Amino acid sequence: MIKWISNLFSKKIIDKKETGSVKEVASTIAEKTNISTVAVSIATRPVSATATKLPLSVLKKLAPIRDLNDEEIEKVDQHLLTYAKNATLFVLGEKSEQVFYLLKGSIEIQSNGGASYLIVGGSPLSHLPLNSGKVCGATAITQSPCQFLSIPTSIVHWWANKSRMQHHSNAVEIIDINLPREIPHTQFFDSFTQAYRENKLSLPSLPQVAIKLRKAMDKDDIGVKDVISIVQVDAPIVAKLIQVANSALYAPTSSIKNCHDAVTRLGLETTRKLVMGISVKQLFQTKSPQLMTQMQALWKKSLHVSSLSFVLAQESGVVNPEDALLAGLVCDIGAIPLLHFAEHHPENYPDSHELEKVMPYLNPPVGSLVLQTLGFSDEITEIPKFAENWYYESGYDELTLIDVVILAKLHSYFGTERSKDLPYINSIPAYTKLQNGKLNPDFSLDILVKAQQRIDAAMSVFA
Repeated sequence: MIKWISNLFSKKIIDKKETGSVKEVASTIAEKTNISTVAVSIATRPVSATATKLPLSVLKKLAPIRDLNDEEIEKVDQHLLTYAKNATLFVLGEKSEQVFYLLKGSIEIQSNGGASYLIVGGSPLSHLPLNSGKVCGATAITQSPCQFLSIPTSIVHWWANKSRMQHHSNAVEIIDINLPREIPHTQFFDSFTQAYRENKLSLPSLPQVAIKLRKAMDKDDIGVKDVISIVQVDAPIVAKLIQVANSALYAPTSSIKNCHDAVTRLGLETTRKLVMGISVKQLFQTKSPQLMTQMQALWKKSLHVSSLSFVLAQESGVVNPEDALLAGLVCDIGAIPLLHFAEHHPENYPDSHELEKVMPYLNPPVGSLVLQTLGFSDEITEIPKFAENWYYESGYDELTLIDVVILAKLHSYFGTERSKDLPYINSIPAYTKLQNGKLNPDFSLDILVKAQQRIDAAMSVFA
């Protein structure tokens, strides 16, 4: 879009002398681009732009470039851009062909909700891309003379696709675990990864009702009576289905009191997903009182992400809310075998801080293995692999299930210790696909702030 706007001037599609003012220029641009006049801002040309090859030591600090190997990094097309103070680097809503990193100076990122934040060169946030999706999620204005690294967005999308292809599989397989140098190779983690590689982990199993219902639903001729006959043998599941059917999530006009009415109101597919979700809760169990505290904390965290995912899916109108509810519940399911392993190796069990640090590396492969073993769909099985892959790019213009979980997971960290190491939500690809994803002043999603009642209702489903 920057190039298009520049062409408006260079090709004299808009003549400033004829329009009389920059404001009128902005109005004409707004008509041609379907952007409101208030939001229109014209990106500034750089003072200088030169091809460059930064040292690997510098590039290895930048996400997600640092996840490429040295040979791949060397092939990245790099440009060094210099901007003066008060220059507009990019504009909210414009399409982008470049990803920018701040090397020197300071820049203000402005949201469409009026909020802003400052990034300073050399700070941890400057190691994250200022933008990464096909569309810019904010407006960036320099607060001092600045220097930026620019790389093609195709590199980030290629990296995301490579990551997706490496993890994708329709069969149960062992994906290697590579702990970074920052993670200590303790006896516990070494033993756990060895057990994983040798396929010797104790994996959880679903209740028989969930397994039987899943197999029955694979058939085309199953009806309400068939589902009821399977579900009604498990009284706690029936009670929960009735509770859900009467909850605010489904805006009931009257109260129901039996399994038949609950299944009829919810529908067969929603019933199946809810039964799976209810059954997942039973997996978060351990005989150790100490570990049970951590297991309950893990469940509460998963429940929060699940509820955020449900509301975001409702708002999107393109992702099934029940799919999102279930996906959020299982996004951290890889921690369950880890806690079970600790139950049998109490002498070497790490503290909660060490566990929190290592989980982003263990959960993707272990979680997907658990879900594959339990017979979940390929789409759900992918969730642990990408739930914290902030720069994941599906290739679709609309939100996908994984996009929704990524947004929910990132949002769940707001206000926690981890938030200082995370990208701002407007800079990730998933955010730019969310229609009306207005941010409030603390850069959290306004739609979630306003939907707290629905989030509480969703959390009550599995509480």
